[in-house]
Amino acid sequence: MARDFSINILGLSKGVHQFEFQLGEDFFKKYGQEVITKGEFATTVILDKKETFIDADFKVEGKASLTCDRSLDEFDFPISISRKVVFKYGDEAKEVSDEIIIITHDQQKLDVGQLMYEFIALEIPIKKLHPRFENETGDETEGKIIYTSSSEESDEEAIDPRWEKLKKLK
Repeated sequence: MARDFSINILGLSKGVHQFEFQLGEDFFKKYGQEVITKGEFATTVILDKKETFIDADFKVEGKASLTCDRSLDEFDFPISISRKVVFKYGDEAKEVSDEIIIITHDQQKLDVGQLMYEFIALEIPIKKLHPRFENETGDETEGKIIYTSSSEESDEEAIDPRWEKLKKLK
């Protein structure tokens, strides 16, 4: 059975509350395996419940198991995340920004699992290289557009034949 990664906020008293989560294979099966499929993470969520909002501090520590784009070897990629999210009470549930989420007064639970997955996914590099390739100096032109042109040739080719007669008048 997959663990529930939500926090019951309806019954929480005002003040600070701490929750611990262990994220593993079941977590990534539940929330998505597009970016990351395996990893082990210890997560602490500290909720500070106030009258009109809930201040949430997320701390995620662990390692993601990634596959190197160059050698296809698996390697552990360390991740350490510290993020804040404010859940404000409002009439309609919506995400205002990455840091502010509006929730309704009668909402019973916060799904912190989806947020933790997004935080981890954002830390995964686009180009996944095994640590043994980190010190290699790659091709300096990689990712850059190189444009060269021979200005003399292009000038001569671009001249309209009517102007050619005027050049001869000099």
